[in-house]
Amino acid sequence: MIMIELKQTLNLTQQLILTPQLQLSIKLLQLSRTELLDLIKEELRSNPVLEEQEPDREELLELGINETEFLDASWDFYLEEYSDEYWYDRERFLNPGKREIPSFENFTASKTDLYSHLMWQLQLTDLDNEKKLIGMHIIWNINKDGYLEASLEEIAKAVGCSVDKVEDTLKIIQNFDPPGVASRSIKECLLAQARVYNLGGTIVEKIIKDYLEDVEKKNFEKIAKELSVTLDDVISAVSVIKELDPRPGSSFFDEKPIYIIPDVYVVKVGDEYEVVLNQDDFPKLRINPYYKELLKNRERLSKEEFSYLKEKLRSAIWLLKSIYQRQSTIYKVTKSIVKFQKEFLDHGISHLKPLILKDVAEDINMSESTVSRVTANKYVHTPQGIFELKFFFNNAISGGDISSKTVKEYIRNIIQNEDKRRPYSDQEIKEILERRYNVKIARRTIAKYREEMGIPSSKKRKEY
Repeated sequence: MIMIELKQTLNLTQQLILTPQLQLSIKLLQLSRTELLDLIKEELRSNPVLEEQEPDREELLELGINETEFLDASWDFYLEEYSDEYWYDRERFLNPGKREIPSFENFTASKTDLYSHLMWQLQLTDLDNEKKLIGMHIIWNINKDGYLEASLEEIAKAVGCSVDKVEDTLKIIQNFDPPGVASRSIKECLLAQARVYNLGGTIVEKIIKDYLEDVEKKNFEKIAKELSVTLDDVISAVSVIKELDPRPGSSFFDEKPIYIIPDVYVVKVGDEYEVVLNQDDFPKLRINPYYKELLKNRERLSKEEFSYLKEKLRSAIWLLKSIYQRQSTIYKVTKSIVKFQKEFLDHGISHLKPLILKDVAEDINMSESTVSRVTANKYVHTPQGIFELKFFFNNAISGGDISSKTVKEYIRNIIQNEDKRRPYSDQEIKEILERRYNVKIARRTIAKYREEMGIPSSKKRKEY
């Protein structure tokens, strides 16, 4: 017989409860500047209690934020509001039919994409309807680099025709602009361009056909010997090949440059560095006084209205506090980084010190996870340039006081100043580091750093 006994026990445990406000603070802390602005705009659209206006002193006290602390932490980063000014007068705005006003599209130049460019050429060719349909399927399967991704068999099956017809149409499209488009390999792409530039039958064409791998490895002596030509001839042919475009479609898909807006500035004042939060383009926020007054007179509201406005008020207050906390934390972390990396700010990357998250966390009495979050996707403008806050954290080499980034910079400078006809091997770079900078690291570590910086081996760096 099995006896089952029931007992009650009391266990004390600690558990972290993430309140909605804490969750919002953590979320805002790791957002980039652009993401934060998007979140604020969305909140302004969806929350009637929140509006763009600098909070007054009385409201700061209501939010539980000390005014002195508020100003010291650069909470005054909100800008004056901009008002749109129309270049046309009221009569023309209300009666556009009286005078033709060109649309905004007429003031901007639209760039033709690769597909439109190829389709335009296809329509101008003297092909029957079936081959034009095949041509359309070929163009639809060309990627942004200009290469055909689908096989001839797949296109033939989609159209319902023979593979030979697809191949005939492909040859026609491969003569379209840009040269090399619709190729299926880099070799086919470069050969197509060589023919366009009347290089068929030359050393250039022969090297593309049979020696591209040797070109990559710079085995020029081997190519010269097997083609029975001089080394100078091979070097001249390779220089021509380098001018060809291995990605013929990319020029039609040039992405717009991404401009980085720093979250914080480090400015030198005398012999010291000041940290200033970026005040640009942040909207000024405050609690709408109308709704605030309305909540004080709840008898004018139904139960549902009061509950709705109260929830929106809570949400708005959480957002204001979380933004304040975010900006204050960025300021403290940057201030600490400046203290540790003053020599870098004075002299550049060769003076960057080893620094880990724990160092900054202990300095400002915060957790390492908080420091990690606040340095992600945040940028600082310094006298040495714009850097992500994460840039300043790096390990020491062999327990010393030299950072890995500093050693990488040493390696980069050594390679930049080497004789391009006799580039340094990794072993030679190791010896130079020991002799010139008193840095002792393994040859394989140098190879690792060189690869991380995208620098090829000495054999591939050699120039003739």
